[in-house]
Parts: sequence; structure tokens; C-alpha cells
Amino acid sequence: MTPQTNPPADRHPKAPSQDPDTPRDLVGIGIGPFNLSLAALAHPLAELDAVFYEQRTAFAWHPGLLIEGSRIQVPFLADLVTLADPASPWSFLSYLRTRDRLFPFYFAERFHIQRAEYDAYCRWVCENLPGLSFGHQVDAVRFNSERDVFEVDFTQLAPDGEAEALGRTYAKNIVLGIGTEPDVPDPLRPLVDAPAVPVIHAADYLEHRERLLAAEHITVIGSGQSGAEIFLDLLRRRPTGRERMHWLGRTEAFAPMEYSKLGLEHFTPDYTRYFQALGEPVRDQLVASQWQLHKGIDADTLAAIHDELYRRTLNGGWPDTVLTPGVQVRTAGRIATTKVELHLEHVHQNTRSRLTTDAVVLATGYRERPLTRILAGLDPYMRLDSRERPRIDDQYRLVMDPSVTGSGCNIYVQNAERHTHGIGTPDLGLAAWRSASILNSVTGKETYPLPTRTAFTTFGLEQQEPRIPRARQPKVLTPLMDGI
Repeated sequence: MTPQTNPPADRHPKAPSQDPDTPRDLVGIGIGPFNLSLAALAHPLAELDAVFYEQRTAFAWHPGLLIEGSRIQVPFLADLVTLADPASPWSFLSYLRTRDRLFPFYFAERFHIQRAEYDAYCRWVCENLPGLSFGHQVDAVRFNSERDVFEVDFTQLAPDGEAEALGRTYAKNIVLGIGTEPDVPDPLRPLVDAPAVPVIHAADYLEHRERLLAAEHITVIGSGQSGAEIFLDLLRRRPTGRERMHWLGRTEAFAPMEYSKLGLEHFTPDYTRYFQALGEPVRDQLVASQWQLHKGIDADTLAAIHDELYRRTLNGGWPDTVLTPGVQVRTAGRIATTKVELHLEHVHQNTRSRLTTDAVVLATGYRERPLTRILAGLDPYMRLDSRERPRIDDQYRLVMDPSVTGSGCNIYVQNAERHTHGIGTPDLGLAAWRSASILNSVTGKETYPLPTRTAFTTFGLEQQEPRIPRARQPKVLTPLMDGI
């Protein structure tokens, strides 16, 4: 039997708005896993007119890190919809059924699936879910005070990335899911821009893997999961006794991720609500101190690295590898055109050294993309905290001037609220719950019933209402003219 290619149920398909001047209920900007979750949960809501725009021509989830055998760090239940709607046709189990793979998955007994499989699942949703517009670059968002709507200007792109047409749509609600971008430390930024010696961010690892393996000496910088997986992958492909690799990290150890059952409750809606109610200075302090909850390394990956290193000692000798935590790169430069010199400092020893290498992989993580480019036209309406970051309320809405919110218009964010909602912000396990929360807010009713309690831990001695710190002095509002 040919595997079914469509979801098992296509509930309440909606036709797009016929009149381009009619405001849509919701416009999503960006189609990564989080806005894709929102789109999947919005699909059965017949009364909701929604469209999602994405600049890329197709869905891609960290393609440079889909290393063979690597797994996502959340259970498969943390798909796009299940934790809000287990009966959704867009679940991971529905995807397996369309591929006739339910029984193989059942016997595999894998609670954590491979990254490549999660990527394939999301691409299946994109291929079948209506309302997704790839190849559409959103250029600007403005508030039209005369019509009480947002104006969303976009450019439709050809497959080669060239502009084909300009367009505009109107919306009462916007959800920003523009994702993150590779974070390159300032000392290494000039090296990335000059391509003679491979200095590659982990996001592009697979594309450049063969070029890296051709280098005589390789340095991996970054002590998180990506750095560990890349070090292990390169190590397995280097000859015994001639590995010639360094692995450096700023943290004081190549530390395992906190994965105890009660520790994982920091990624529940209960903790998110607790965190969001704390004062701004406390939140900032907590995020910095909780790195091992989300930036540590999976214990199985650490064990695999040790096993691989140990295997290389069986015939005597030690592998030609250096693994050093507690090290930061102060400066870096090129030696001639073929090598890189890293100037290192040990955090605790207060000592400095130099390392010459032929290739560098920067497993230095990601940072939230700034909202300022898309929302520049809304700057007079924005309310920022003491560090000039957007203020975000308990319903994931940007806090804006009452002239906007009083008109029933709102802008929601996905994966841009770590400073207000905590370390669970980029976690896939909270995707469906946050999407359902946003849809409940947009529709003004409990479209998706959500649990009132999700953790055994009680965070705090008393339940606090979410607190929004005092805003900076608001700017004088300037009337916005059409086309500006």
C-alpha cells in the first residue's frame, strides 16, 4: 500500500481572505518550529483567518547540525501540537502513520527522536498545511491609527531570491517567530568574514565538514551540546594517533545538562508563570545562573566522547586531543593565509597562552534576532525595560501604547522573551502550550483548555501576579503617514 501523504483529517480548511483590504485576524512572521506550531493549532479554527510568511523558500531546521544519529533533547511528545491537542492531525504520531512507520517506531522504543526525523516531520507539516507562504520577505510593520490595524509590507521572492512583487496585508494580530541567528564572539568575527582559513559557525558545520577534516589541526570552541556533537563527529572521522584536535569551552567544566525529573520542571508553564512575575533584576540574574539547565551536554554524548577517546588508548598511548574547559578567547588573528592564532586566557588560573590551528568551529550558540528591523515603524509605540528590551506580558504580547492595544491590535512573540519568561523560551517542549496560549488570547476564549498546574514543584512561597516593571519614559507619539 502506498503510504498516505496527507494528514488523516483536514479539519475546517479555510479559504484565504478575498478582499486584500480586509484585515486578517492573524499574520505570522517567520515559519520555524514555533510559528509552525501556531499555524497547526490555528488550522482547525474555522473562524480565524490567518496567514504565515517566511523569507526562505522552504522549511529548514538547523540543517548544518543534522549530524547522523544526533537526537533532539526533548521527548517526541514535544512536537508541534500534542501537549495542547493530542488529537491533532499534525502530531508526530500522525506523521508516522502517513509513512506506515508506527510499528517500527513502537518497537524502536525511542522517546527521543533524531534531529533529522524532527526536521522531516516539520517539513511534512509544511507540505500539507494551508496558509503558509514561503518566499515572502516581510519588510515592515506599521500601525494605521485611522483603521486600527497593522499594515504588513512584504516582498514576494523568486526561487533565486530576487524580488518578484511587492505586497501589503492588514492584520489585527501579528505573531513574530523570526527565530535566532548564529552568535559569533567579537574576537573571532573578523576571521569568519575572511574565508582563506575555515572558521565556521556550528550552524554551517555539515556544509563544511569535509573541508574541516582536510585541515591538519582543528579547534572546536564551545562547551554546549553542539560543540560536543561536532567534536565527537570529527573525532570519529580522524585517524587514531593523528587526531590533532582541541576542544575549548568557557564554562568551568564540560558539564552534563541538568536532566533530573524535578529539574526539568523549570520547563513547565508553572515555572514560566513564576519567572514572569519576578522583578527584572532577579530575572536577569536567574537566566545567567541557570546555564546548566539548557546549555549543558547530554550525558550520553559525554559518555560517547569518553568511550571514543578510551578506545584509542587500547594499544597504548593517548589520543592527540586536548580538552580544556574554563578557557576564553581574548583575541585572534591570522598567520599568513593558512593558519589562525588564538590568544587564550584561563578563567581560574589567570594565565594566558596562544594556540595555532588550521580550522575553527564556533559552537558558540545563537542569539535572538533583533525585532527592531521589522518593527522600526512601531518604535514610538513600544514600551521597553531598563535595558532597552521589549516588555512582554504574561500572554506573550509586546507591551505597547494604549492607542494600539486599546484598538484590539496586538503583537505576540515566540522565542524572543527569555528576559521576561525564562530559559524555557527556546524549548520545544513549551511550543504547543505557548501557541495555544496565544490563540486563546487572540480568540478571546478558551479555544484550547490548558492545565492550571503542570509541576509538582511549587515555585515561590506565594503565588504572584505577573509584574511588568516600570517602562522607560514614553516617546511623544508622531502620527504615522501611509508609506512611511
